[in-house]
Amino acid sequence: MPPTAPLPPMSPRTHQVPSIPNSPPSPSPVLTPSHPIYPIRPPGVPTSPHPRPSPMLLRFLPSQLLPMAPLADLYHLTMAYALWRTGRHRDPAAAELFFRREPFGAAFVVGAGLGQALRSLGALRFSAADIAYLRSVLPSTTEDAFFDYLCTVDASEVTVTSVPEGSVVFSRVPLLQVKGPLLVVQLLETTLLCLVSYASLVATNAARFRLLAGPEMKLMELGLRRAQGPDGGLSASKYSYIGGFDCTSNILAGKLYGIPVRGTVAHSFIMSFRSLEEVKPRVLSPLAGGEPMDLPSLAESWLQKVCELLGISTDKPNCGELAAFVSYAVAFPQDFQGLLDTYCVMRSGLPNFCAVALALHQLGYRAIGVRLDSGDLIQQSKETRRVLRACGAHFQVPWFGSIPIAVSNDINEQSLEEFNREGSEIDMVGVGTNLVTCPLQPSLGCVYKLVEVNGSPCLKFTEEEEKMTIPGIKAIYRLYDAAGRPFMDLMALENEPSPSVGQELVVHILGRRGEATKVRPSAVEPLHHMYLRDGQVCEELPSLQEVRSHAQASLNLLSPVHRQLRDPQPYPVALTEKLQLLLTELQHASQ
Repeated sequence: MPPTAPLPPMSPRTHQVPSIPNSPPSPSPVLTPSHPIYPIRPPGVPTSPHPRPSPMLLRFLPSQLLPMAPLADLYHLTMAYALWRTGRHRDPAAAELFFRREPFGAAFVVGAGLGQALRSLGALRFSAADIAYLRSVLPSTTEDAFFDYLCTVDASEVTVTSVPEGSVVFSRVPLLQVKGPLLVVQLLETTLLCLVSYASLVATNAARFRLLAGPEMKLMELGLRRAQGPDGGLSASKYSYIGGFDCTSNILAGKLYGIPVRGTVAHSFIMSFRSLEEVKPRVLSPLAGGEPMDLPSLAESWLQKVCELLGISTDKPNCGELAAFVSYAVAFPQDFQGLLDTYCVMRSGLPNFCAVALALHQLGYRAIGVRLDSGDLIQQSKETRRVLRACGAHFQVPWFGSIPIAVSNDINEQSLEEFNREGSEIDMVGVGTNLVTCPLQPSLGCVYKLVEVNGSPCLKFTEEEEKMTIPGIKAIYRLYDAAGRPFMDLMALENEPSPSVGQELVVHILGRRGEATKVRPSAVEPLHHMYLRDGQVCEELPSLQEVRSHAQASLNLLSPVHRQLRDPQPYPVALTEKLQLLLTELQHASQ
């Protein structure tokens, strides 16, 4: 990629509309929103100017579908009242959302949740029911006029700049900046943190799995049953897809977001069969047409041949397992796949699968895969591949040896490293618990800090440099070297001139005690886009697929020393001389 064009822009389109609409990720018409307050309108939710689902329905809706204004901590409302009482609630202010340290010991984060955060601003309004509840929890001395004021609060005066969702981001660099009335800017804190922090953590975790798996292996997200509730399950499916997973088992996520949905077979299905007599219906017509044939009989015939080839007694394969495979094959002849480890992979699951797959092949169909869910997955994958190749060669079925092998069973990063190191024959990996719960680090630790009030920069002073905020509203630039790779992110004050290509810059890298360094970028990319100006959309939000593609492109541009998952080289984040001077002045003033 030429150094003058480090990362393609995400198709900016300027227009003005009254509020933030949802960008439907799927062409399905059921995803068309009726009102910006609902990213997706569930059945039963009315299409009124201020729609509210019934109280009963509210109990069952994921919180991402609910109004966002009450999604705040109580102290935001008590502070709001104090600001209103002092007449400071409309003071112009700015805050930024960032994280202090990259998770999992890595050098990068995949920024996610930004689209949902921006959409939530369209839902920033208090309903009559919200106001009634707030009256019950705020002190009785709270003036009625304050509640009248809350009825008028919305995002019509809010401006937001943000990195494009899916961008690789680094510690201390704002993922988004919010400007508006002080009361509103503070009120948004918890909502924005809630929507961005977990999303970015899961997307980053998924990206790590993708980097370890490589570009060819298929990754399937299986975490719904292990997630922290339905919200966690939906978010994990969505943001693991952004991070690089190919598909999900989560049907609702597929419906809502347009993510490819895949599934295999459970042990319970296999165990529910005892004999071939239970298979109904029994007949299957050839794919090309013709007389239907009795598939159980055909499979039994092939099982004898397979057992003879493998040197296995025909009484070893489990009859119930064979019946389950045949029953599934009758139901899904073009999508047949086998779960091999319900009983014994080599003596039962694999021979039974091969018999049914060869019977289907005789009728013109092609099995699509097998899954292993226990035991030594590496060794079993090798043995399975050996048997599949042997059957393919012996029975002259060329494609048989390349039937995809999928694995699951508490897969983690170490598992993928072992698969690579030991030369497994695995084509697809299903990951659940260790993806959606992020056990290596359960929280990204994003923070939302005030950086300016009434035109005056703010500083949270502390002796811990990592916890000290960087004052002022900022412009963020990504600097690229001659090879087209990013080597530094530079924070400047908003009113500073943009750095130029080839210009020598004096910068101060964070974490080096203000030491000055000279750099000369071969390309400069303004990192933040303005998505919202005074409540008006000024750049459309990309589709989920566009975000996913952007995330992979952004990761691929990183230098290997910053992308590696073990002991990476920290990515430098620096300040301009002018911003460093402001920081130093405010530090001295605070001491």
